[in-house]
Amino acid sequence: MDKRRLIAVAAAAVISSVSVVCAAAATGAQPTDKLGLSKDQQLTAWNDLYMGSLNQKTPAGFDAIVGASMPRGVVTAPVTPRAVNDLPTLRPYAFAMVQRKLVIVNPIDRKIAAVIAE
Repeated sequence: MDKRRLIAVAAAAVISSVSVVCAAAATGAQPTDKLGLSKDQQLTAWNDLYMGSLNQKTPAGFDAIVGASMPRGVVTAPVTPRAVNDLPTLRPYAFAMVQRKLVIVNPIDRKIAAVIAE
């Protein structure tokens, strides 16, 4: 990813993560640090959110597992309207693509709530 695109994505993520937190507060939905999704829900989330071209590098030694903190250098974005429409439980979360996995993140504390692999 070139530098300008990364900066634009990061700026958009910061702005939109504020929107996600505000929207979650307005609807009463609060993200947690663990999100239980069935296999069907995981497949839906994967189909709605995964974009391999946005896969980001992570620091050496980092492993995308539930409960881990997402490194600050990894850009997250709010879950898309399509994914929220298909899976309303995703509304208060953010997501990122790292290590060829879809990672669902609590935007408040940046803890990984779910990891979905192809």
